Amino acid sequence: MEEYPKLKLPDGPQLFVEQTDKALSKSLDPHFRYSYFKTIAKGGKSLIQSCKDMHLNRVVCYKTLLPEFAEDEIEQKRLLREARVSAMLQHPNTVPTYELGRTNKGHYYFTMKLVHGYTLREIFNYRERYDLGQLVNIVVQIGYALEYAHKTGVVHRDVKPDNILIGPYGEVLLLDWGLAKVWDKAGKPSQFDDKSADVAAADVTMTGFQKLQGSPYYMSPEQIQRDPFIDSRTDILSLGVVLYEAVTGQTPVQAETVGSIVDGTLNDTPERPSRVNKTVPKRLDDPVMRCLEKNPDDRMQTAGELVRMLQALV
Repeated sequence: MEEYPKLKLPDGPQLFVEQTDKALSKSLDPHFRYSYFKTIAKGGKSLIQSCKDMHLNRVVCYKTLLPEFAEDEIEQKRLLREARVSAMLQHPNTVPTYELGRTNKGHYYFTMKLVHGYTLREIFNYRERYDLGQLVNIVVQIGYALEYAHKTGVVHRDVKPDNILIGPYGEVLLLDWGLAKVWDKAGKPSQFDDKSADVAAADVTMTGFQKLQGSPYYMSPEQIQRDPFIDSRTDILSLGVVLYEAVTGQTPVQAETVGSIVDGTLNDTPERPSRVNKTVPKRLDDPVMRCLEKNPDDRMQTAGELVRMLQALV
């Protein structure tokens, strides 16, 4: 028998021929495709798990509704929309969606690429480890994702640090399209867009508080006021709040109750970033403040415009 020299394998998980060349069963039961489930997170309405795709020998992210919401028509619509929007927005700064299906109980689920990393919220908690250029570049990458989404007629409506993931190889991903707004061919929004069960307002970052869709620190005035003509510029303000927090270390509105946050968003003009944090170059004041304009017509109009301005300044 011919002998082969023993290879020096790199550290980390390995792929072997026994995995890649294993025959696929002639009788495939879709209910047994996924195994070895582990809970990653529980949201207000959904459950996110990791599991192994037995057909492709890879670990994926598996999202479904919590049992108490599995039969809720509105939440089912939202999960379907999230899965399909995520799948149709094929962009380097969004997470690839693999499959949409039903469990053996008939409940919806969809699978996505599993990405390990840190949310921007976690990075903000250790911001002293990152320089200004690194933080601004994260915002630029999210700007690319929004520019692409907006050009395809999708508004995210929940842009915040918790929904931005930075992977181990520098990838920056905009997550959670569960509140995405889309329109029909006649230009009318879905009847489900602004329906939500009441949620306690104790947690000021909770999605869906008091029937408002989004997280209050990052919401635009028109989103708070539930403007039926809301458009992509609401995401520009939300991204502007993220940028403000990235460069100053705090959100534009400093308050602890939902009512105070709403009042500040609607009525108060935030301090310019360079006044809040003396290390912030004054040249960043203009793009940040233009994103935070309360009137959408006065605001930065596109994510692409913000991206180009930031690239020229940093």
